[in-house]
Amino acid sequence: MEPESLKSVFDSTFAGIRQVREAFTPQLTPREVGTITSVTTGIAKVSGLPGVGFDELVSFPGGVLGIAFNVDADEIGVVLLGEYWLLHAGDEVQRTGRVMDVAVGDGLLGRAIDPLGRPLDGNGPVASGKRLPIERPAAPIMDRAPVTVPLQSGLKVIDALIPVGRGQRELILGDRQTGKTAIAIDTILNQRDHDVLCVYCAIGQRASAVAKTVATLREKGAMDYTVLVVTEGNDPPGLAYVAPYAATSIAEFFVEAGRDVLIVYDDLTHHARAYRELSLLLRRPPGREAFPGDIFYIHSRLLERATHLRKELGGGSLTALPIIETEAQDISAYIPTNLISITDGQIYLSPSLFELGVLPAVDVGKSVSRVGGKAQRAAYRAVAGDLKLAYAQFEELETFSRFGARLDEDTRKIIEHGRRIRACLKQPEFAPVSVPAQIAVLLALTAELFDSVPLDQMTDAEHAVREAAADIPSDVCERLDTADKLSDEDRETIIQTARQSLARFQPKPEAKNEPKSESKPDAEPEPKAE
Repeated sequence: MEPESLKSVFDSTFAGIRQVREAFTPQLTPREVGTITSVTTGIAKVSGLPGVGFDELVSFPGGVLGIAFNVDADEIGVVLLGEYWLLHAGDEVQRTGRVMDVAVGDGLLGRAIDPLGRPLDGNGPVASGKRLPIERPAAPIMDRAPVTVPLQSGLKVIDALIPVGRGQRELILGDRQTGKTAIAIDTILNQRDHDVLCVYCAIGQRASAVAKTVATLREKGAMDYTVLVVTEGNDPPGLAYVAPYAATSIAEFFVEAGRDVLIVYDDLTHHARAYRELSLLLRRPPGREAFPGDIFYIHSRLLERATHLRKELGGGSLTALPIIETEAQDISAYIPTNLISITDGQIYLSPSLFELGVLPAVDVGKSVSRVGGKAQRAAYRAVAGDLKLAYAQFEELETFSRFGARLDEDTRKIIEHGRRIRACLKQPEFAPVSVPAQIAVLLALTAELFDSVPLDQMTDAEHAVREAAADIPSDVCERLDTADKLSDEDRETIIQTARQSLARFQPKPEAKNEPKSESKPDAEPEPKAE
């Protein structure tokens, strides 16, 4: 080959190489890498990440994630969200540059996930195209609207005497095994026909208890509109800590779309204990009952996210039902008093009533709703005041009558009427009652139609009134679910329907020739002289 041709070939080749080299721009992404100095239960101490921020997500080997909690000059305390037992001192740690977030969207309905968005129900990956941070600021006051629409729980004692409104925060508290979760599950089941989505957050629960709850929701058809965010008792405490915040972000996605959402935190006692464990391991100074000083803040910033938005912002609402456990009926303990002051009322469950078989074991005297009365339907307000007063008088006189004092006729009548109220407020588990049926029973109580029914037949009599409520004219039923006041004609229609259904429970008149018994049917026994 001629030298000139060789030169032209080399020149063209070098020109092509030069062109490629000049066009190449290296895409170098700087990585900030640190090292684990120590690992304990759910906590890792990390060095070598000078640019990490508070609450930033960091990545460990094996896909384990953590949240930067203590950001000191020389060392970072990280809360681990995975299998911390797989990590060792000297392992590499990397920054992610983002905060903890969770998958949100309609694809989560009917699914059970953990706070990281990983499915727990074995139905494949979760379909979601959007993620939201778990820590989000609460809606400003100017973006909120008054609470005016009730959230029907289906439980007569709550809907009538301790009403809950959409956008309210109502605390459920009581000793263990008194039916706190049952009230929350009943409320979820009652939202089937009320166009309310539900998020159930299980915090540190036993796997068997969670499985029972899932089975109940699936059997009753409630999983179609419910999302379950679950952490079990053997999960790392970091997961239990982030669970309610992740569940709230999932709920807020639907709220911002203009939907009404109910969220249940079961329970925040485990949440507080998980945070206490993390804080003590991070060497944060303990306060009362060894809880850190900001325990009030972590719950207040969570529950302040419950709201009812203005119509201009979609009009959605987030109603919160936090659950906490008391010890030996002590509602003045640290965590209960904190949450009572944060929420808009409380439903207290009494172990004494539970042992007596009064279910749900709601202590009406210690329970209150500071908002729900404004959201309660007018038909309920027409009967709730008299009912609560009569029940309070009964409870006081019942205690007095146990001393064996002789009772006059008026006192005896109040006690017998109160016993019928208590019997009517009883309700089996997973059996919500519709609004017309509740109004029929409550009006029959205020009209004293049950007072002549024997106590041992009260369950059947109350059931008969609820069945008869199906015969109430449809136009009257429609007015019961509106803000209109209960007219005298509607009241008389409902009372007449209840009176007809109770006719077969009335005692038969005694024959004139038969001597009357001196003791009355449900009279208190006379005290025996010692």
